[in-house]
Amino acid sequence: MFPFVLGGVILYWMYRGFNWDELREGFSEMNWTWMILSFPFGISAQVFRGWRWKQTLEPLGEHPTTSNCINSVLVSYAASLAIPRIGEVSRCGILKRNDGVSFTKAIGTVLTERIIDSVVVLGITVITFLIQLPVFLSFFRRTGTSFTGFLSRFSATGYWVTAVCIVVLVAMLVVLLHKLQLMSKVKDIFGKLMEGVMSVKKVKNVPLFIFLTLGIWASYFLHFYFTFFCFEYTSELGMMAALVIFVVGSIAVVVPTPNGAGPWHFAVKTMLMLYGVEAAKGAMFALIVHTIQTLLVIALGIYGMLALNLTNKQKS
Repeated sequence: MFPFVLGGVILYWMYRGFNWDELREGFSEMNWTWMILSFPFGISAQVFRGWRWKQTLEPLGEHPTTSNCINSVLVSYAASLAIPRIGEVSRCGILKRNDGVSFTKAIGTVLTERIIDSVVVLGITVITFLIQLPVFLSFFRRTGTSFTGFLSRFSATGYWVTAVCIVVLVAMLVVLLHKLQLMSKVKDIFGKLMEGVMSVKKVKNVPLFIFLTLGIWASYFLHFYFTFFCFEYTSELGMMAALVIFVVGSIAVVVPTPNGAGPWHFAVKTMLMLYGVEAAKGAMFALIVHTIQTLLVIALGIYGMLALNLTNKQKS
């Protein structure tokens, strides 16, 4: 319940007094061609993740079908809209039911995925901000705006939202560490969990694993970047600006709300303001893009569920 409340409060604060007529105009004036062109990348990100997951399971003696791995990932993303992070558990349960995969080992591989993804995001973040640092300095110099001046545009509520997100993130990490400590008391469970975590060291096709990892994040970025061309006020910002905003948005979704609702909107709107986009237009961009991409996640989840049910019937 708390993730919904947190996301709802942030969204309410951001969109209170918002002119909803402008939102309808935004949908009607949007370039739908670019939005549709972004969809294949939203799909490929999940397909690559399912394919990569199969690779980490095989060294453990687990051999689920590629289609089941992919479809379980599709379902997991949709499930996480209802309960944040539940998808990571649900997809392990799906493989256990359909292919007899050890649930504990599967959880271990999912934890490995999260570690790898965190390293990738960290690397992208450092490189991106180092490259864009001259752009930020140039922006402040040309506009006569100081960083403190930019921060002064935040309201008191804006600072509170940022603080709450940080506190929730820290609390989530503390709870996760506590759970892992409890798990370690049961040697058999912890052993299988660690076996899953270390499975990445035994991956047979390392080049393919690296390709899929890079493919996942390239797909995520292109899924987001193509949406910039849907609106006049973002179409000229450029790829590097999109990369900066993508990185900040990726960090924001760590806060456990349904599909990052709230923190993602806040992060994207704030960064667009840094690039000179009006606050109202930045908020509208975030709302439209997040809504459409969430609907795509739901559609893929429904497809994955139907495909899994069909596979089960054929096996029976």
